[in-house]
Amino acid sequence: MADPLLRVENLVRRFGGIVATDHVSLDVAQGELHAIIGPNGAGKTTLISQLTGHLTPDSGSIYLGGRDISHLAAYRRSALGLARSFQITSLLLDFTVADNVALAAQAHAGHSFSFWRNARKESALRTAAQAALERVGLAHRGGVLVSRLSHGEQRELELAVALATKPQLLLLDEPMAGLGVTESARMVKLLQELRKEVTIVLVEHDMDAVFALADRISVLVYGRVIASDVPSAIRQNEDVKRAYLGDQQVVTAHV
Repeated sequence: MADPLLRVENLVRRFGGIVATDHVSLDVAQGELHAIIGPNGAGKTTLISQLTGHLTPDSGSIYLGGRDISHLAAYRRSALGLARSFQITSLLLDFTVADNVALAAQAHAGHSFSFWRNARKESALRTAAQAALERVGLAHRGGVLVSRLSHGEQRELELAVALATKPQLLLLDEPMAGLGVTESARMVKLLQELRKEVTIVLVEHDMDAVFALADRISVLVYGRVIASDVPSAIRQNEDVKRAYLGDQQVVTAHV
């Protein structure tokens, strides 16, 4: 059996007396879409932040492609092929759609950051930006200011920004947040296509999306992984059902 693309071993992160991740261990296979679910406050975003290097674990290890990245800076992890989208959009609202993606491509290429004028002029960056926008269905919106996009389009743009860094592992933190029914369906369809090209770790509260997309699901409760299995097994897991009772009835309905 091939080594996992991502391996997490006994990851611990405390905030004072609160243990946000409590000896978390999991692995993600190459080409897999691995969902991480859990009640509010379970430690999901803290885990993702440790994977990307925005938070340093108190103990434990993170391996990407067999390499220990536990203490690498975020930009170095990005250079190794790890990209993230955030719960709250982190786009440059007064720049165009294409500018946002070109800047991401520029940063990944290791250019001296002489800012957006060079990114606009450099044909290689514009080509990379256009390719990423085509992958998310926003090629026709390249010249539009980000502030004029719908919320759903901004979520799609965040994916294009991440894809412009040529990731081998894409970490998505609640990409469905704030989306309506139609936008959510479009996002699920987009992720179904992207999963053919890149390994994805998905943190998400939308259980319809999770069970439509995931190869495997890990359930995080009070910082601990209480189950990690295929969706059909997670549906039947009594510990998972109990963990959600009183917090998200929509989840218990699905599991």
